[in-house]
Parts: sequence; structure tokens; C-alpha cells
Amino acid sequence: MLKEFKEFALKGNLIDIAVGFVMGAAFGKVSTAFTQGIISPLVGLLTGGVNFAEMKYVLKAAVTNEAGDVVTPEVAVLYGDFITAVIDFIIVAFVMFLVIRAINNAKKKEEAAPAAPPAPSKEEVLLTEIRDLLKK
Repeated sequence: MLKEFKEFALKGNLIDIAVGFVMGAAFGKVSTAFTQGIISPLVGLLTGGVNFAEMKYVLKAAVTNEAGDVVTPEVAVLYGDFITAVIDFIIVAFVMFLVIRAINNAKKKEEAAPAAPPAPSKEEVLLTEIRDLLKK
């Protein structure tokens, strides 16, 4: 059983999937940093200084005591975080579209190269020679 597991784990497809998963996770972090560090401030600038992280709809305000300590935290819908996640998804989906498109274009170029026609068999060559001799 250990030998079978080793053969399964060392197959090329499984290793390719693992590498793709790690690369995808790393790209997700890059995409999130891009959205939070570049896109969100630009959108905030265009919308008059609105910060996505602060965008929320408060359902129930926080309750504090006389000392200023929070007794009951607020209940809020954080739609700004959702907008950021949607932008992240769109960026990742667009990049994946570009990668798949490039791969498909590369495959089409490989398929476009026509294969050389197969050489005629010995029988076909012999029949062609007989035909040519009969024409004379």
C-alpha cells in the first residue's frame, strides 16, 4: 500500500496540481495586496476619500459603559470588504482568462502545423508503376 501511495503521489499530474495550487495561493495574496494598496485608494480618491475597509451598514450600534469600554459590540454588514473581495476575484479571473487564452493559442499553433502526408505503401507504388507502363 505504501508503494502504491508513493507511485500516486509522485505522478506528474499530482505534482503539477500541487504547484498550481501553491502558485494560485501566492497570486491570491498578490491580487489582494494590489486591490488594497492600489485599487482601493484610487477608488477612494475618485469617490471623495471613501475607504473600502470603513464601508459598512450598522444594524445595531455598539453599547459602551461610562468608562468607554465596549459592553456589546456593534453588529454591522461589512459591504466594503465584500466589494474588495469582488474586485480581487475579477482581477484573478481576468488573469486566469489571459493565461488560458495564451495556452489555447499556443496549442492552436502546434495543431496548425500540418503533418506530412504518409508515404505510399509498396502496393500503391507498384500499382502506380503498372498504370504508367500501361499508358505507354
